[in-house]
Amino acid sequence: MAKKQKHGDKQFETNCVRTPTEKEHNRSHSTPIYMTSSFRFDSAEQGRAMFAEEIDGNIYSRFSNPNTSEFIEKMCVLEGADDGFAYGSGMAAIFSGMAALVSSGDHILASRALFGSSYQILTKILPRWGIDFSFADLDDPSSFEKGIRKNTKMLFVETPSNPGLDIIDLEWLGTLAKKNHVTLFVDNTFATPYIQRPIELGADLVMHSATKFIDGQGRAGGGIIVGKTDLMKEIRFFSRQTGPSLSPFNAWIFSKSLETLSVRLEKHCENAFQLAEKLEGHRDLESVKYPFLPSYKQYELAKKQMKLGGGLITIVVKGGFDRAKKFLDCMNLATISANLGDSRTIVTHPSSTTHSKLTEEERQQVGILPGLLRISVGLEHIDDITSEILQSLDQSA
Repeated sequence: MAKKQKHGDKQFETNCVRTPTEKEHNRSHSTPIYMTSSFRFDSAEQGRAMFAEEIDGNIYSRFSNPNTSEFIEKMCVLEGADDGFAYGSGMAAIFSGMAALVSSGDHILASRALFGSSYQILTKILPRWGIDFSFADLDDPSSFEKGIRKNTKMLFVETPSNPGLDIIDLEWLGTLAKKNHVTLFVDNTFATPYIQRPIELGADLVMHSATKFIDGQGRAGGGIIVGKTDLMKEIRFFSRQTGPSLSPFNAWIFSKSLETLSVRLEKHCENAFQLAEKLEGHRDLESVKYPFLPSYKQYELAKKQMKLGGGLITIVVKGGFDRAKKFLDCMNLATISANLGDSRTIVTHPSSTTHSKLTEEERQQVGILPGLLRISVGLEHIDDITSEILQSLDQSA
């Protein structure tokens, strides 16, 4: 059992369940869904004061809604953040966090190991508006020190990364960011606040694709950014005007899902660790990667800044792309999908799906080999999961 996390006067698990559902909603035990586009004002003066931001209140669901507010408040408590904004997708959150805080002539230094769409935003979209970028390697901290320029405004990292599960010392990176007066923006999707809390380690902003472990059942798309008040003020202004906000229904789903986050993550991580142990050294695999395996190259760092090893492992099958395709087609239980963080085990071939828009050279630079498979380990019985992967290796040989 993982060590309990305590925040304020309550434990992490209690905050997942009770924040802030004690609010009055016509005496309902569970917060209802507020499927409304707008909200009425009690008077003309109240409407004026709300728009002037002199008083709080809901105006329009593109701005705020009781369901999105509850989800944001809960995530702020869990991440130890001041404020937040919820989005229709994780990518909307990443783009909004970047676009709200950088301008033409600015530079973003990012980890080279990134989700494919994050890579495309940096390399193809932001440069249209004169925003420059460069990459550093998670396993070479000196590349971050060397990569910071006079016009660098943001450091952006995924840790663990997608799909390679590479990590970086967030405490060290936070110190570097503060020393150079740049914003540290962390994608914490793979870890969730139950496993890792980047703000405590020095991050200024944290984002999640809530589509993944926050929901946990593959039902809804969404994203969120939480962080410091001054930065969130700029991000909120940008997001209110551009309109990438989360729907009330999906916010309600995510808020309810958070009530079981700790329970689900414990089982995801237990299953993933047991599967990784079982697969390590298998004759048909070139490698098995999982942060809490002693063979993981950054094992000590993973144990230092993560409570558990996470719910994902990567394997590289011998035989490259052709063997990987055969492996996928031999599966009977697991799902072939680009998603992750589901209650069901999902296997993804990144080089032909999530990272297919990268060149072969770009994939090689971050270890996305033709035979690499990302396994999002689900909540099925571990014996059934293990049997599924082993039989697929045998049948694809």
